[in-house]
Amino acid sequence: MPTPDDSVVRVAGPWTHRDVSANGALFHVAEQGEGPLVLLLHGFPEFWWAWRHQMQSLADAGYRAAAVDLRGYGASDKPPRGYDPFTLSRDVAGLVRSLGERDAALVGHGWGGFLGWTAAALHPKVVRRLVVVSMPHPRRLRASLLTEWRQLRASAYALGFQTPVLPERALTRHEGAAVERLLNAWAGPGWPDAETARCYRAAMCIPGVAHCALEYHRWAIRSIPRPDGVRFTRRMRTPVRIPVLHLHGALDGSLRPSSARGSGRYVEAPYRWRLLDGVGHFPHEENPGRFDEEVLGWLADEEPDR
Repeated sequence: MPTPDDSVVRVAGPWTHRDVSANGALFHVAEQGEGPLVLLLHGFPEFWWAWRHQMQSLADAGYRAAAVDLRGYGASDKPPRGYDPFTLSRDVAGLVRSLGERDAALVGHGWGGFLGWTAAALHPKVVRRLVVVSMPHPRRLRASLLTEWRQLRASAYALGFQTPVLPERALTRHEGAAVERLLNAWAGPGWPDAETARCYRAAMCIPGVAHCALEYHRWAIRSIPRPDGVRFTRRMRTPVRIPVLHLHGALDGSLRPSSARGSGRYVEAPYRWRLLDGVGHFPHEENPGRFDEEVLGWLADEEPDR
């Protein structure tokens, strides 16, 4: 099979594709709808297409949905550095402004949720509301990794990502078969279907993507004793002062629900926690109807603290 290029992520649909400059890099963005901006941030091991269901729902509800390939993924730039949360959150802030808006509602899954938490704390003026999916607050995540052996065991894959070269080869071997294994391990039963798995496998095999995707995990682990990691942990003491909706799948095989509970202590604004039964790490894809109902209802709620 030929090595895929970034054309595999420019999937045709009711959305439009374009490239946007932000924070010194070029980002691929898919857009649909008109209205207040909702910026959608995917997680590992996916790309913007993870939000295909939500883009239609948001557009139908009167929002402008913009799903981005994060730095290093899909058709976005793949620079050799910049995979720390300080740089990545500046990417998010720059994207909001480059899309012509002063602020946006952020919806982030996995690593996208990590960046949502970070952007809300470090760049609060560009975040109107925040929806976090399948990701504890960074300080809560750190505490769970240090004190909960079940979460540490579930996160053992990230330790395996620390070695050079070999993890990249493992992710892309046999046309990305390891990506499908991760999706199956972390999701609830019955997801993904063959076509969805094929799409994510192909996207991970785009040259440079596997390495860049792993750099997120490498910074997270290697920075723990370093000054930049200590500085990040201290900066994340800054409370989030915008409304937050926190969604988590009850069957999440990557980040346990118990590790996400308690994230509200870092929010000094309306905070709503929802545990979604019957789904795992990818609730926006495993049960998009239920997921969209939660998100759209909350975005439209003028009193989200009820």
